[in-house]
Amino acid sequence: MSGNGGGSGTSAGSASHPDKRPNELLTSWFARSGWSKGELARQVNRRARQLGANHISTDTSRVRRWLDGENPREPIPRILSELFSERFGVVVSVEDLGLRSTRPTPSATGVDLPWTGPQTVALLSEFSRSDLMLARRGFLGSSLALSAGPSLIEPMQRWLVPAPSAGPASARETAPASHSHSRGRLSRPELELLESTAVMFRRWDAQCGGGLRRKAVVGQLHEVTDLLQEPQPEATRAKLFKVAAELAELAGWMSYDVGLQPTAQKYFVLALHAAKEAGDRPLGSYVLSSMSRQMIHLGRPDDALELVHLAQYGSRDCAGPRTQSMLYAMEARAYANMGQPGRCKRAVRMAEDTFADADEWDEPDPDWIRFFSEAELHGENSHSFRDLAYVAGRSPTYASLAEPLMRKAVELFAEDGEHQRSYALNLIGMATVHLLRREPEESTALAVEAMGLARKVRSERVNTRIRKTVDTAVRDFGDLGEVVDLTERLAVELPETAEAV
Repeated sequence: MSGNGGGSGTSAGSASHPDKRPNELLTSWFARSGWSKGELARQVNRRARQLGANHISTDTSRVRRWLDGENPREPIPRILSELFSERFGVVVSVEDLGLRSTRPTPSATGVDLPWTGPQTVALLSEFSRSDLMLARRGFLGSSLALSAGPSLIEPMQRWLVPAPSAGPASARETAPASHSHSRGRLSRPELELLESTAVMFRRWDAQCGGGLRRKAVVGQLHEVTDLLQEPQPEATRAKLFKVAAELAELAGWMSYDVGLQPTAQKYFVLALHAAKEAGDRPLGSYVLSSMSRQMIHLGRPDDALELVHLAQYGSRDCAGPRTQSMLYAMEARAYANMGQPGRCKRAVRMAEDTFADADEWDEPDPDWIRFFSEAELHGENSHSFRDLAYVAGRSPTYASLAEPLMRKAVELFAEDGEHQRSYALNLIGMATVHLLRREPEESTALAVEAMGLARKVRSERVNTRIRKTVDTAVRDFGDLGEVVDLTERLAVELPETAEAV
């Protein structure tokens, strides 16, 4: 008998329906993708191998049967969902493809997790271990899927609900270890060393992108969860949860950067749980801002706005001006993508005004927010106006508002020298602004510069944005010699078959 999605005849990979009708939804997405049946079959097979599902062997005839209405069995619907989501940069669910979804188990996929310390530790440990063992692109297991809308927002709202009492501190300190070889309590130098690893990994991520050190971050996270399963004093336990939250957020951010969207979301959710256990609401708000950014990237600005408002509500009386400014900038991005210019402009002003107070803040900023510099502020606000320009039908007015801010961001990142990925992203942003202003020569020069950085930075996000910018240039100015040269250069330097690691 042939395996899932393989060979000929009715196999374990498909459910036969004598009265099946053509799958118009899948056909529509497939037609817009530009893929051939053979290319889609190859991508499905490649992703299946990364999942360890080596029995799957899809071919063009199988793809044709899916388009004709045959329902493939798991994990193929989830693979197709992920492939089309990556292709279009928005969440394309199994249902959007006209395929029946087998309901996954909440523990494997859901974000509605128990808000308690022991479950948080167990889930962090299980998920990081699976990630290390499977080490593959896409998602962990055949049932991991993105959550969006109420199924995402409503569970996240519970992060501000007071946790039930865990009993006396001594009960935690003297609890039996879950491992047979207890390493004993951590010393202060050991704790400080653990805290410093998150700082170091964050620096590497800014310089090199998410693809180079992601596995190292996940490995360190797994080590910290092992320590959380040992008996520790309450103060040590809180610090370990804070380290776990920072590492989980960074693992999520790196996963997002290399295109592993469901994996990224799972780490973000677990990071929020760990931040709650640490009692660190500003850190929790930062995690929510990362989730908001992911939703903007995936074309769900309404969800992004809900998440950033939740972050603002939870941190309004405890986070510093730099953090609050970053949250206003993310609010502006969400409003821009929703096509609400008045609210977007107000949020941009609030981000600028609040940032002006950052230098006078009398407490040191945590390391995780130090990335939000003047360059980052200008970059975010310029992207908000750039997004508004696209939403408003390529408005030259909003493009003109974006241009001076984007230029300043590029200049500051060039001087900075450390945040290479942000520099690349803002070069690409500036290239898109020039396209909006119908200045293709300036745009192609910036895209070439960004391409040079992209070869050094392991970031699928950077690569994807370059490809989209080149696609726009081809659509609008395809006959221009500079654009033709850029297209040829892109095919050589950033071939679309390259896989993020």
